[in-house]
Amino acid sequence: MITEQQNGKKRVPELYEIVELIQKCDDKKDKVDLIRYYSRMSSWTDYLRCVFDDRIQFNLPGGNVPYTPAEEQTVPTSWHKQNVKLQYFVKGSRKSDPMHPLKRETMFIGLLEVIHPKDAEIIADMINKKAPEGLEIEDVKEGLPKLL
Repeated sequence: MITEQQNGKKRVPELYEIVELIQKCDDKKDKVDLIRYYSRMSSWTDYLRCVFDDRIQFNLPGGNVPYTPAEEQTVPTSWHKQNVKLQYFVKGSRKSDPMHPLKRETMFIGLLEVIHPKDAEIIADMINKKAPEGLEIEDVKEGLPKLL
């Protein structure tokens, strides 16, 4: 797993931190290198696939998601641990299709409420196929040609 040093301890960067690193890049090559570097994290590649692959659709209503963001200082968990729940939100999934819509939507709101608030914004936009500014499909295709 990819880690960063923080206060002498290793930790996995949050999704929003990866996005911010990419947004700060002035050079296309640097963006592509970062996209490729973090591709070892399944939560990152799952996110990219969900945003940019038109074959992936969600069993959730589009638009704004009504949720209460977690407090930034006391975030219970991370997107990296919660991304396994994607199977409950994707159309065509054995776990998602038979699930009652209210249960699915409640589960998604619950996911957003336990991850970092900046990650929650990014994931809420993901179901609407809206990528963060600075993260382009062309860069993803160049960095990870077999992903999409």
